[in-house]
Amino acid sequence: MAKIFCVANQKGGVGKTTTSVNLAAGLAKLNQRVLLVDLDPQGNATMGAGINKAELEASIYQVLLGEADVSAARLRSESGRFDVLPANRELAGAEVEMVALDNRERRLKEALAKVDADYDFILIDCPPALSLLTLNGLCGAHGVIIPMQCEYYALEGLSDLVNTIKKVHANLNTDLRIIGLLRVMFDPRMTLSQQVSSQLEQHFGDKVFKTIIPRNVRLAEAPSYGMPGVVFDPSSKGAQAYIAFGAEMVERIKTM
Repeated sequence: MAKIFCVANQKGGVGKTTTSVNLAAGLAKLNQRVLLVDLDPQGNATMGAGINKAELEASIYQVLLGEADVSAARLRSESGRFDVLPANRELAGAEVEMVALDNRERRLKEALAKVDADYDFILIDCPPALSLLTLNGLCGAHGVIIPMQCEYYALEGLSDLVNTIKKVHANLNTDLRIIGLLRVMFDPRMTLSQQVSSQLEQHFGDKVFKTIIPRNVRLAEAPSYGMPGVVFDPSSKGAQAYIAFGAEMVERIKTM
């Protein structure tokens, strides 16, 4: 049975897609069977995994509307050695079309249940909004990974996300929990980064992952080559950090 995790934060530009793609590749390097679900209409995770979103015959859009199964829509990331349920701009229309459908919050959960046995991990890259798409991700997941920059605005948005997760847990998905907070794009030279990092550790304790992802140019360059950063430059500090994060995830779920 696959462990299903959302990578979520309603703030944009905090490294959700970078985390999703590189965690998928990092877990694949640890011989885990991984499916990456791109739930963002921008399709950045699809492109970052080396798949052309303009040439998709089927995508998560058709899966959510019940027009295709995951097994028919998924594609292989050859560079990352994991499977991808891809997305493109079509997905933006899914929210409107899903409103009239039965069980609209659980469409993704029902679709993933059919391929559950094929994977060890299913990672869901959520869009930067608390939308019906994100709600589908939260309803389908066992837990949430929250990537965070160590800055003031990130703390402001965190309380909204935590409240949303609590509501989903209470009303729609009692399995849902916060797996952990991942500090990303971390610059140890900035006093504010260190202060916010300390605040997170004080407030959330062991919910804060030990691994810290540094700000890293090679991670930022990798998507333009259609590769995860851990494949593009395995020796870079960012890649090494994501591989360490993958190992930490494998250890953490053993205690769940």
